[in-house]
Amino acid sequence: MKLQQYTEIQKTINDIYSNGEGNVVAALLKKFPDIKKTTLGSICTQEIQRKVKKSYHRLNTPEKTLEIFKSYTTRVEEGEAPGVLVRMAQELDYSPAMLAKLVLEHHLKTTCPDVNINKSQINSLLRDTTLIDDRDLSYEVYLCLLEDDVYGPFADSIKHSIGQEYEFLLCQELDKLNIVYHDEGELRSRGYDKTPDIKLDIPIAVDGHVINWIESKASFGDEESHRTYLKDQFWSYWNRFGPGLVIYWFGFIEELDEHREKGIMLRDSFPSSITFMDPLSVN
Repeated sequence: MKLQQYTEIQKTINDIYSNGEGNVVAALLKKFPDIKKTTLGSICTQEIQRKVKKSYHRLNTPEKTLEIFKSYTTRVEEGEAPGVLVRMAQELDYSPAMLAKLVLEHHLKTTCPDVNINKSQINSLLRDTTLIDDRDLSYEVYLCLLEDDVYGPFADSIKHSIGQEYEFLLCQELDKLNIVYHDEGELRSRGYDKTPDIKLDIPIAVDGHVINWIESKASFGDEESHRTYLKDQFWSYWNRFGPGLVIYWFGFIEELDEHREKGIMLRDSFPSSITFMDPLSVN
């Protein structure tokens, strides 16, 4: 996808949100029928994450947190129908799961002032909301987690499952071609800290470029995420193992594929044009 089209999709997403038009992906599919649903969904998810990051510091001050908590308790005490936190998240233009976490943390600090509440305890309650001592809050948090497609344990499980699915598909393609490799788990057991998903035992060539490793990303490769991956992952793999291939299964901005000559190639599918090394030809 060209940067110009990506920018147009971004603008459309923001317009849809500002107009409150409901199902964003459905609206995007109508306007961009030639683009895969998974691609549009991934771009939409990334835009939501950016919105939440911008709002996080604004809403997570002690004063604002107290204001939100008081508003929630007042609405519950006044008998408002279940879904209070979901509606508050919509009003604040914020993630339902993140808002639920914020309110839950404040609830625990209020009811257990002498107990040091840590991140692990909060996450445990989010994974099993029946453990929350307040019945109304337990149900409200549960509804928020169901509503949120981007944040929270349910969303995390789905993202992890999708990531595993595409790593499995990658391994299937390699097995079909009898390409010998080691996966991330095997590499970590050998003591490597930063490892790609796949390290090839014998390099292959794709479009004339040598490939020693393959990284699977079940997401869209936009500028911000790709820049982060380059810094935190891809260049580390390059330093350890040489040139490699990154597969963004849901597409990427074409202009980002600028490091091929340096040793990092981008693709949106498993390559069909592969040249295999013949060990017998090496003297």
